[in-house]
Amino acid sequence: MKKLLSVVTGLIFMISTCVFAEEKLTIEKQLVGIVGAISGTVKTETRELKAGDKIYLNETIVAGAGSGTQILLLDQSTFTIGEDSEVVMDTFIFDPATNDGKIVASVKQGSLKVISGLISKKNPDSLTVEVPEGTLGSRGTEFQTIVSKGKTDTLLIGPGKNNTLGMRPGAVLVGNNLGSTLLDNPYSMASMTKGKAPGQAKKITKNQLKKFNKKMKALRVAKLSPEEKKGKRKEMKKQLRKELKSMGFEKEEIKSIIKENIQKDKEKKVAIKKERAEKKKAKKKKAKAEKKKNKKKKAKKVDKKKGKKKKATKKGSKKKKAVKKKEGKKKKATKKKATKKKKAVKKKPAKKKKKAVKKKVKKKKKVVKKKKPKKKIKKKVAKKRKIVKKKRAAKKKRAKKKRRKKK
Repeated sequence: MKKLLSVVTGLIFMISTCVFAEEKLTIEKQLVGIVGAISGTVKTETRELKAGDKIYLNETIVAGAGSGTQILLLDQSTFTIGEDSEVVMDTFIFDPATNDGKIVASVKQGSLKVISGLISKKNPDSLTVEVPEGTLGSRGTEFQTIVSKGKTDTLLIGPGKNNTLGMRPGAVLVGNNLGSTLLDNPYSMASMTKGKAPGQAKKITKNQLKKFNKKMKALRVAKLSPEEKKGKRKEMKKQLRKELKSMGFEKEEIKSIIKENIQKDKEKKVAIKKERAEKKKAKKKKAKAEKKKNKKKKAKKVDKKKGKKKKATKKGSKKKKAVKKKEGKKKKATKKKATKKKKAVKKKPAKKKKKAVKKKVKKKKKVVKKKKPKKKIKKKVAKKRKIVKKKRAAKKKRAKKKRRKKK
């Protein structure tokens, strides 16, 4: 009896383990999406991924250095995983008949870019991304998050409130137990650190945007590489059709889904081309401005050199003028000396003659003075003095009269 009981219990245990294994397999092999594009080495716990491979629930996708992948989910959401990243699809529930469902993914490290699909269109709050510092609630939009040591940066890419495509305005709720921040303006970002509430929404700087784009650089290169052929794209479309058929989609629905994806890709390409054209224009403008600045600087340098040369030439001319002036003065001095000598030679006899004439005149005056009597001269002087006194007295009287009249 004991043997029989042990055999029965063993059989029951074996059956239960088999059932549990089957249930585990079904959970593990629940289809989530397909690998759309890949670059470098991207792995799961059991295999290395290639373009067109299926992605199942609870698989940990690990992208190495300089690697990346883009996963197309069954609800048309796209998850782009950047280099040095580790992402797990924790929950994926999707009803293609009603577009109801729920998506929960967790980013342990690295970068994840999310473009929401049909599930988020139906219910914007049904797509969440878990990070070590909190959660990111997507509300029908495109956003990117970078998880580093003790910090998570989240960037809202769009679309904005007044977008031209008529799309639902995007938003991301960045939150944890200590608080939350809503990103609702395109190219605004918020940071979260452990043990702190999320920071305020801020407009991203150029350097920060470069950091976000750098994480997806490897995948962008893979997408634009000429090695990717049209045949591979056709195979991927066929696989997508098969998967959508297995999920219960009809042919018309499959066509519309593929068309929508193609249109989205076209719109993205157009937007990328516009951005590149704008960047090229901006670069050209900067180059022109720099050239103008350099020309102006060169012109200023040339002008300075010319000014220095002119100053040097002016100084040289001044020195020459000074030398000429000195020479002219010396010549004048020599001429003056020569003329003075000539005049001195001429004046000497003339002076002697003049002195002799002056002596004769003085003698004559003395003779004349001796002849005049002294008394007559004194009388004349006295008369003149009286006349002058009378005139002064008359003037004083006139002045007094005028003063009286004025008063």
